[in-house]
Amino acid sequence: MEKDLEVSVLMDFYGELLTQRQRDAINSYYNDDLSLSEISLNMGITRQGVQDCIKKAVSMLYEMEKKLGLRLKSNQVNVQLNKIRELSENIILCSNENKDDKNIILYAQMISKICDDMVN
Repeated sequence: MEKDLEVSVLMDFYGELLTQRQRDAINSYYNDDLSLSEISLNMGITRQGVQDCIKKAVSMLYEMEKKLGLRLKSNQVNVQLNKIRELSENIILCSNENKDDKNIILYAQMISKICDDMVN
């Protein structure tokens, strides 16, 4: 099941680089949970043809990730954004104890908002 999720995530990053036929086959197999026989009927090709199409497309997705690394970079950015958000929350907590500078709270809130916007 984990591998299915990984293929779906890679499709989010690189799916548009595949042919429509490859996207349809992968979507039917991984997301709609159709059998190779069901997909072959829908696509009008043999079961072996569907299997080959999916295998080639999945291989291409992994190759694109290996070369471009967008999923890995996205994960790294999200980790760093979470660290920034945590630090900004710490700033807010510290500044609540020291109420001399209201700008500190404002800036920390702005940082948190930017992080939230980037993650979501």
